[in-house]
Amino acid sequence: SILVHLSRGGAEVQMYAPDVPQMHVIDHSKGQPAEAESRNVLVESARIARGKIASLAKLTTADHDAVIFPGGFGAAKNLSTFAVDGKDCKVNREVERVLKDFHKAGKPIGLCCISPVLAAKVLSGAEVTVGHEEEEGGKWPYAGTAGAIKELGGKHCVKEAVFSLTPFYEAHVDTKNKVVTTPAFMCETELHNIFDGIGTMVKNVLKLTGK
Repeated sequence: SILVHLSRGGAEVQMYAPDVPQMHVIDHSKGQPAEAESRNVLVESARIARGKIASLAKLTTADHDAVIFPGGFGAAKNLSTFAVDGKDCKVNREVERVLKDFHKAGKPIGLCCISPVLAAKVLSGAEVTVGHEEEEGGKWPYAGTAGAIKELGGKHCVKEAVFSLTPFYEAHVDTKNKVVTTPAFMCETELHNIFDGIGTMVKNVLKLTGK
């Protein structure tokens, strides 16, 4: 979704991933870890990137106007230890470096789904959203993440993942820190709502670049 919206926005894109082993490999047909199997995050990311990808260690602010982190459990398992350690998590060293470098350079940072926890951990006081703070009968199954964000030192802002009275899908823009976030799959909703919410995030990131 992020790549489609960046393409429509006319952005030139370079993809990166950390060159580290995955926490574990999941057999998604069973929803269980595949025992005795290991994979590399960079190698696996190359499937999505169609080979056009580099090690995250090579990412510098000088070469880019903004950075966007996709969400998914990979952000909680491989970019950080949030899936295991919650508020006591550690962030991958290169991910932390990139977040701090872009923040210091005053360049926009976009995050969606679970990845806003990365900003909450690394950028003290950052305003982010993962949607709602209550499960609401299963509509927001990961609502507890909002509490963890507060414990990490971030400020959580409640946002919708679906169409509201305003003619757009919601994202939160922390103008001070230039951090843009949207709930995405944190909400149990139709896929097109998630796609459009991510589009709002990407649009705001591109707007903040001033280009």
